[in-house]
Amino acid sequence: MSSAFATTAAAESRGERLSVAQISQWLRSDGVLDEDQLREVFAASGRAPGAQHVVATVGELKLKSQQPPHRLVTIEWLSEYIAGKVGLPFVRIDPLRIDFTRIADLMSVSYANRFRILPIEVKSNEVTIATGEPFLTEWIAELERLLRCKVVRVVANPVDVQRFIAEFFSLARSVKGAAAKGGALSENSFEQLVELGNVKAAGRQFDSNDAHIVQIVDWLWQYAFDQRASDIHLEPRRDQAVVRFRIDGVLHQVYQVPPGVMAAMTSRIKLLGRMDVVEKRRPQDGRIKTRTMDGMEVELRLSTLPTAFGEKLVMRIFDPEVVVRDLGELGFSDEDARRWNALTAKPHGIILVSGPTGSGKTTTLYSTLKSLATEEVNVCSIEDPIEMVEPALNQMQVQSNIDLNFADGVRALLRQDPDIIMIGEIRDRETAEMAVQAALTGHLVFSTVHTNDAPSAVTRLLELGVPPYLLNATLLGILAQRLVRLLCPHCKASGGTVDGDLWADLLAPWKSDRPIEVYKPVGCIECRMTGYRGRAGIYELLEVSTDIKRLVVSEPSIDPIRNQAIREGMRTLRVSGAMKIAAGVTTLEEVLKVAPRIDG
Repeated sequence: MSSAFATTAAAESRGERLSVAQISQWLRSDGVLDEDQLREVFAASGRAPGAQHVVATVGELKLKSQQPPHRLVTIEWLSEYIAGKVGLPFVRIDPLRIDFTRIADLMSVSYANRFRILPIEVKSNEVTIATGEPFLTEWIAELERLLRCKVVRVVANPVDVQRFIAEFFSLARSVKGAAAKGGALSENSFEQLVELGNVKAAGRQFDSNDAHIVQIVDWLWQYAFDQRASDIHLEPRRDQAVVRFRIDGVLHQVYQVPPGVMAAMTSRIKLLGRMDVVEKRRPQDGRIKTRTMDGMEVELRLSTLPTAFGEKLVMRIFDPEVVVRDLGELGFSDEDARRWNALTAKPHGIILVSGPTGSGKTTTLYSTLKSLATEEVNVCSIEDPIEMVEPALNQMQVQSNIDLNFADGVRALLRQDPDIIMIGEIRDRETAEMAVQAALTGHLVFSTVHTNDAPSAVTRLLELGVPPYLLNATLLGILAQRLVRLLCPHCKASGGTVDGDLWADLLAPWKSDRPIEVYKPVGCIECRMTGYRGRAGIYELLEVSTDIKRLVVSEPSIDPIRNQAIREGMRTLRVSGAMKIAAGVTTLEEVLKVAPRIDG
């Protein structure tokens, strides 16, 4: 090992790039690869393009380590291994945590490419710089002198370093180019209206079709798709506008841009969404269909809102693939999937899905309707707005400007010879009455209500004025749901056990006579160091039985209906969550955060 360290020190002193000989020497001395594998490494390096980093060349071979647990020698693994050999920290670059507009001010893109370095964090007295070439050190003293701060070196995946150098410096150049062509004035900012008399300031305008703006918007979308974002927020602020992504239900700030650039980005997106670009005083809705880099279609639903500092724009990203997921992929247990399929196979009646905004109701309904929409069945919907355009459905949108509401929409749909009707939401008495009327005339009706749990939906319909006898004649069942983040399967770790009594207290009426093993989030590159990757539903399915119908008439309150449903086999949201915790797919904190506590 002493000779290996001596070779490392010599390479660093000479300022050399990493070589296949150096890496092979380490892998041989540590017993990671055998001689046959090393010959394959040298052969591959001879075929590799000159610009390709040696770590990428070796990592792409996906050779299996000779040391237990015999992991694949990937680019990521090899980068971390090299960091350990040279005595530097290893960092996985998270693009959501990097302010690219600041790092581009530290050096030129040519300088970054020359030494293969990327600033990833800037503080008042130090800057952290990631490198894929730990032996190239001549730039350190030069940067410390120019920046007048300490340079902290870390090792990162060299492929990521090269990719983000190209992306971040190009994007920063576009932002600066757009800002140079316009001003920092947003005409719709209430606090800046007093400055409109300044002709010099007011005369500078941004062009939403400017090449810089086009590039920024295109990059924003592709970046959001890569990061699995469900929503994109463009938020104007006083000094710097903010872009945020919602990933697995949590908002993350991506970067900041000048307010005027944000206004041009918003105008560009409104233009593509066929919205009124000039109108900035009232909210608007729109939609755009685009494609990811791999050719998959994605739909974005747009919503604008006038705020104190300008127009705020939120884009909700809909993946068309979600409507072809089966119930198991959505998070249904086998028992709940069996009961739900039996319920939706009924010829007529009302089936409700309950939960707050963002709980996955739309996905559940679309997946269900997609499976029911065969050639022999006419499925129609009235929505506000149409969330996802699905060719198998006949979809109509509420138009408040011409007095086309949910109730009027249902009346129109009943004349269209439907078999199945989906009503976006039951929010008033008239809509509830039309849903009941449709069910009584032989149609299967799906809809949503905003209640905390399934039993509350029964009392909500009664409060809206539906007579108990009509409710009993039409209501088939209610599905309440929430979304919980799933533990990353690549890095989750055991968190010990939870006593059965504590479970009974936290997740009543869950019963367990044994300690339950739980898992905790750790964080890795696959989950962007959050410990969570993806979301799934927890469900509470109430089927309206004869006994529950009797309670609707005699004792129409939540607790008696809930207790009877539990006796008949309904699992509450917390019980459904507890089953997922016991299965090791989510955490206690996630379930307690979204599922209401039920006593009894």
